[in-house]
Amino acid sequence: MTKLSVNINKVATIRNARGGNTPDVLKFAVDCERFGAQGITVHPRPDERHIRYADALAIKPLIGVEYNIEGNPKGISKSKPYGFIDLVKEIRPAQVTLVPDAEGVLTSNAGWDTVKNQGYLCDVVKEFKQCGIRVSIFIDANPQMIEMAAKTGTDRVELYTESYASRYAVGREEAIKPFVEAAKVARDCGLGLNAGHDLSLENLAYFHQQIPWCDEVSIGHALISDALYLGIEETIHRYLECLK
Repeated sequence: MTKLSVNINKVATIRNARGGNTPDVLKFAVDCERFGAQGITVHPRPDERHIRYADALAIKPLIGVEYNIEGNPKGISKSKPYGFIDLVKEIRPAQVTLVPDAEGVLTSNAGWDTVKNQGYLCDVVKEFKQCGIRVSIFIDANPQMIEMAAKTGTDRVELYTESYASRYAVGREEAIKPFVEAAKVARDCGLGLNAGHDLSLENLAYFHQQIPWCDEVSIGHALISDALYLGIEETIHRYLECLK
């Protein structure tokens, strides 16, 4: 079964726009679990423009589902001298997803070059795995990059699905082809498989039909946007239906 992990960054963005604690990010995480989400994802960035390092710490004891923390291992919080690696090692979530975000990017927009960064990724993966944390590497649907990711010792890769989502309306059969190929390469390499970025109620079911062995999808922007119309409980139920 492919698990649904809800990325709650956008909830924190709304809270931060006005200050205070509305909406309550911690309560939202708990409610997502209560409504059926099988995981919670956060992606703290150094400028803390949405999820703050303090949020990431506070969420862990409140939820019983899988906790996934995404981010660039080189990131350092601007509010205090506290690095992403330090944060993850303190929290010890079920999974850490390594994302090569450049500072100041609006959202994640590329996977790792696992050839160029092979040595660095090997060191980071080893450090997290020594703490008992499952590691996933955010990656483009590129067979070579997936094969080289496997050499780092990572447990999983997460396919960056923006190009699938953007091409879906034009022709979903062509849009999914490189992802099916990439998913097969990951499976042949013995890697677990996650996916995320711009997956939605429009395109998720077809993605799941074509790659049913995907372990987890992490969805934030589209899911939170749908919740503005449908409510978060109904929205989570609809996304779960796509994964049946």
